[in-house]
Formats: sequence, structure tokens, C-alpha cells
Amino acid sequence: MRERDWVTAKFQSEPSERSSRGLPDSSDANSSSEPSLVLEGMLRNKPSILKVELYDTTLRDGNQGVGVNFSVNDKLKIARRLSEFGIDIIEGGWPSESNPSEVEFFKLYKEEGVDAAVSAIGATRKPNSNPRADRNLEALISVESDYVTLVGKSWRLHVEKILDTTLRENLHMITDSVEYLRDHGCKVIFDAEHFFDGFKDDPAYSIQTLKAAVEGGASTVVLCDTRGSSTPYEIYDVTKHVTKTVGVPVGVHAHNDRGLATANSIFAVMAGAEHFQGTVNGIGERCGNANMIEFIGNLEFSLGYKTGLDLKRLRQLSEYVYEIANLTPNNYMPFVGKYAFAHKAGIHGHAVARLPRAYESIDPSLVGNSRSVTVSGQAGLTNIITKAQQLGYRLDKSDPKAEELLMKIKRMDSSGYNLENANATLELLYARTLGVRLDYFTMINWRAFVTGENGVLRSESTVKLKVKDESIIAAGEGNGPVNAFDNALRRALETHYPELCRVRLVGYRVREIDVERGTAAAVRVFIEFEADGESWSTAGVSTNILKASEEALLDGYIYFLYKNKSDRKEARQHRSMKGSED
Repeated sequence: MRERDWVTAKFQSEPSERSSRGLPDSSDANSSSEPSLVLEGMLRNKPSILKVELYDTTLRDGNQGVGVNFSVNDKLKIARRLSEFGIDIIEGGWPSESNPSEVEFFKLYKEEGVDAAVSAIGATRKPNSNPRADRNLEALISVESDYVTLVGKSWRLHVEKILDTTLRENLHMITDSVEYLRDHGCKVIFDAEHFFDGFKDDPAYSIQTLKAAVEGGASTVVLCDTRGSSTPYEIYDVTKHVTKTVGVPVGVHAHNDRGLATANSIFAVMAGAEHFQGTVNGIGERCGNANMIEFIGNLEFSLGYKTGLDLKRLRQLSEYVYEIANLTPNNYMPFVGKYAFAHKAGIHGHAVARLPRAYESIDPSLVGNSRSVTVSGQAGLTNIITKAQQLGYRLDKSDPKAEELLMKIKRMDSSGYNLENANATLELLYARTLGVRLDYFTMINWRAFVTGENGVLRSESTVKLKVKDESIIAAGEGNGPVNAFDNALRRALETHYPELCRVRLVGYRVREIDVERGTAAAVRVFIEFEADGESWSTAGVSTNILKASEEALLDGYIYFLYKNKSDRKEARQHRSMKGSED
């Protein structure tokens, strides 16, 4: 039976079963059931999950993601974190003669005594060969891991067209390999590669591959959606069928080619799967794997299964793997992303201030995250007040300064400032509007010019500014006019503020705002600064890139001085007292 035939027959033949587990049934489209009965059915048929074994494959499948390249030391660092977090099994890699670093990892893993069980992964023996002569199997045995995860083909397309062998021989390859590993004391997890595609093509044969693994002694069989081409309903129905057919625990390993890997894994568990394979942050080959972070969060908060893990460390684990992988974090990731609990619209900010669960499904602190109310052109007064409180100011809606701040922010946002990302520019806007003195220096004038000589360009800048009553003139050179201006500015300021030598520029980006105006377009300059382990960002907007750069640079240094001056706290207290007197 082919894919469409099997799926159609399955879905049409079991409408009552689909309805009983809370899944949509097209036959109910015109049903007149009372809503209360629908709710009662949903609550009564909530899936009862007895066990889920968490198997992390970040060190192998995650390492196959483009742009990811873990060293042995990187893998050990991540493994320690995974173990401390409470992951059951960590897949360490594919040991072989051609991968000595993988072999080295297993050696060091044992020497360090990491608590979590570790698994090596490899493939079944080659067609028409003896397992005793298979170097891949010997390498798996040699690393003495707690488990061996054996990959075998379950889709006849791969058996006949990729392995170029017979269906019968493939079954022998699976049984022989599992038996051989078992005879050498290995606990074997069988990963049925392309299982869901294989099942939709030839259900009987794909089931035979699982039974071949069980016959050989596999302790768990894992159903792989290797191309990520299945839907949650397909995953549910197939997994449910398999759990009734094989006599060992069933697992799921899903890829994210259609954005469904985590959802598919959840549906597999709802259907009876007891073993889940995924990667931290969903990193992996092509579009990645099922996301361990999202899966655990949904397991706890959507399905009510108690993992026993300290979920307050969930965000920390996510950020750590991003750091080691040298990848930019996904700020929008559910549960742990920087913006997962950020509220931008005024109506949202107002509601969350009164009742957080109005727009938040869980308390962000439960997963180590925090709430933020952003300030932008879409903000309302509640956003302004909430942000003021976060910055340490006492402000309420009746204060004219609140409305003034709101109008300023809306004007700046419409001009292209994007204050959500320029935290220092936003905080300085609050400080200036609420009466904090920021007169650390006054810019009198500056100039920059570029000269070309013998094909070499040079940039120079001169800055004149006043600190208190003293005028200071300084010059600087750089690889461009902005760099030259920055060098001259720092040289002038450091005569009175030597602490500025600790400040580093770690990012400088320019973006056109109204590109249709061509070279007359306004630009936004975004600059990131860092000092003493802290970072901050500023923005400047102008039709002149040098003017926009000046604004962002000056605010960056003013912010550092503001954060480090003792009168900052006094200024805030003064503003708070003034607010209470008013």
C-alpha cells in the first residue's frame, strides 16, 4: 500500500478513535455537541505519559549543522552541562579509524567520570559481509560506551537504491549487527532510519526491520523522520501502531525540514513513545533536529509530564550551547529566547502589568527567563511607566513627563532609531527627560578628512570639546573618518576621564532607512560597546553618516560615565523625591 492510500485508509477508518483522543475529526464538522461536552472530552482524554527517556544528540547530529564544528574539548564541556542538567543519555559521536577525535572523546568522557550514560553511534554491517570483519562495529565495541546506537535502513528505497542490496539481506544486516554487539556486552538502541517514509511506502517491510532489531536483542527501537517530511497526525498514527506491534520501548528522532520536528516528537510521545532524541536549540543537519529545549518545556507545561529536571537552568543550557557552538542565539525561541516574554504593543504591556497570565502561558522564571516590556513607537503609557520602574525611576501616568517620554519615543521610532535594541540610547533619553544632568563634556566642533597619496587612503580627525571650564583639542588617525573621529574623541576625553580606556567598541553597523531616496537616504548607525563585563548599545540617525556616528559614539561614552558616576544614584533619588512632592 502506498503513502496516500495508507494515510487515507487510516484516517477514514478511525474517526471515533481520533475524536476520542482530542484530535480533529472532519466528520464532526457539523456536530451540534455542546461546548461543555467538548471540553469534558478534552480533559478526560488528556494523554497519560508514563515515561520519557531523554537522549541528546547535540554532539553528533548537532555537530553536523552547517557552521557548527565542535572540538573534543567543546564536546566535553557540553556533555558536562547536559549531565548536570539531568539528560539520561548523551550521544558522543561516531567512532571509527577515520575519526580519531571521536574515539578520543569517549576515552576522556570515561576518565572524567561524567554521570550521564553515553552512547556511540554507527551503522549496521555492510551487505554480504561478516560482522566480525566489520571495522565500524569493532570501533563501536572498542570505545566501551554505555549504549550503542545502531543505524539501519527501514525504507526499501534506501535498501534497494542506496545500499544496492536486497530487502532480505538488509534484515540480516540488522539482526546480525545487533546480535554481534549484544554478544560483546553492548546495550543496543536501534535507530530505524527513514522509518516514517518507509512505513508510508511499505508498512509491512518497515515493521520487519524493527522486528529484526528486536530479534537481535535491541532494547529500544527509534522511529526516525529523517527527511522531516511527516505530519503530526501521521507520526501519531504510525507510532501508535508500532507500540502495539513491537515488544520493546519505542522512541522518536525527528528532523525539522518542514518546521515540525518538535511537534512531531510531541505527537509521538502522546502516541506512546518512551524515548526522545533531539538536540539543544534544535541545531543539526539542514534545518536541524527536534529542539530538546522546546520539547522539555512542552513535556512539562503542555502535557503535564514531570521530568524531574531543574527547568530554571533551561535558558542557561540553551545559551551555553549557543556560545560553545559560536552561533547567534535565537532571541525568539519559545521558553528561553530573549524576547520569549517581551511585550511591545501598548495593549499587551498594559494587560501584563495588571495580570501577567493574560499574555504569558507560564511564569518566565520557571525556565530561567524574565519578562520585559519594550519601549517603541507601538508603546503605551503602561510600557513607559514599567520601563521607568525597571530603570529605577518613580513615575506614574499623571506625570506630564510620562506623556512627554511617550511622544519623544514615538517620534524617534518613526525616524528609524529602533530603541528596542539601543538600550543605552533609551536609558539616556529617560535620564535627560527626567532631569538627570549628563554634562560630562560639551562638543564644540570636530572635523574629519580623507587624503589619498600613492593609492593609499588616510583618515584624520580633530576634535575640540570642553570639560568643565577647560577646552581640549585632540587629533587622531584611523582607517576611515569615523574611526579617526573616535580615536580623537577618546584621546580628548581620557585626559579627564581615564576610565574610558576600559571601553571597547565591539560592533558598528549602518543601515539605510528610506532606501528609495538613494544616496540622500537617512541611515541608522548602531554601535555596541563593552567594558568591565557589561555591554550596551546606542543608535544615531541622520542623512549624514558622520553625524549619525557622532550621535551614537557620544551617547556611548556618556552612558559609560553616567553608569559609573556616584552622582547617578543621587540624581535618581532626587527625581524620586521630586515625583513624590509633586
